Amino acid sequence: MKIFIAALLAFVVSCLAQDPPKTYTPDEINAAVDRGLAWIARGQAADGTFGRGGAKETSGIWALCGMAFLARGHLPGSEPYGKNIERIITKLAEVQREDGYLGTRDGKMYSHCISTLFLSEVSGMVKPEIQQVIDKTLPKALKLILDAQAVAKDPDHSGGWRYQPDSRDSDLSCSGWALMALRSARLNGAQVPPSAIKKAVDYIIRRQDENQGCFGYQNKNQYAVTLTGAGILCLSLCGEHGNPAIGKAARFLMEKYPALPEQQYCFYGLYYTAQGLFQLGGREWAEFSRWMYDSWIPKQHADGYWERGENDRFYQTAMVILAFTVPYRLLPIYQRDETVDEKP
Repeated sequence: MKIFIAALLAFVVSCLAQDPPKTYTPDEINAAVDRGLAWIARGQAADGTFGRGGAKETSGIWALCGMAFLARGHLPGSEPYGKNIERIITKLAEVQREDGYLGTRDGKMYSHCISTLFLSEVSGMVKPEIQQVIDKTLPKALKLILDAQAVAKDPDHSGGWRYQPDSRDSDLSCSGWALMALRSARLNGAQVPPSAIKKAVDYIIRRQDENQGCFGYQNKNQYAVTLTGAGILCLSLCGEHGNPAIGKAARFLMEKYPALPEQQYCFYGLYYTAQGLFQLGGREWAEFSRWMYDSWIPKQHADGYWERGENDRFYQTAMVILAFTVPYRLLPIYQRDETVDEKP
């Protein structure tokens, strides 16, 4: 017993003697974001696409890169990345199908919804000739999202979205991007029916496990660590701040977020968790954001990108930047109800 106690004390002393976790300053966070953006910009082709293979053919990745530039405050028509942003807008308009779908062979409705969100976010920031391109492209893209939601589905899937415009089932992940696109467009003056938002909210609430508090992909706990932030975000964006579902989800997520790096879709989860907990503000956001920067800045490669496994570097780097820049609030979709930080 004495040997055990001595060993335990030695372990405790050793842990206490270690340096505390690094807490990054705002300047260091900005520097990491800027390294990432510079790497993304270097990888853009003249036609507005990025990289090779799947990334080059996936409109959603182009749009994520475009939103990453915007989230740091870089605008079309300005240096150093204005041309990068404009090339993405032009390319999305070029690949739009007659039915309004924004994409080529990869990404499916995920890419379409992300691309629609980007066009909505950048609308109003561009010179007149590019705004004309957006004004022609965006309404058709929004109509396709609304039409896809209206496809007849069984009651459990009603109100959501899935891989194809005519899919008869839904999932929380694709539905989150679709709802953000509609919410962004509505903020920008588009005629998005309130009934579409209501149906989407009802779908999202049905994805929650009321006992655990988590939200799941198609059932109530599939990919819960990755997607619970999406549930918080979607409800918050739709004015459901007082919904008990958000509090339950926050309690689940505050216990589980350290497991994000181990998840299959960790970059996706990082983005949604940052978005969702920023909407909550207060202790939850302060604790998570400190962990996020301290955990993920060291994972950045010297060239500026983030990478894990075989997923695309442009996608992964853009997602980290979008998570890091949530508190900058330079994108309309990053806004929140400021009363969330007020104590009763």
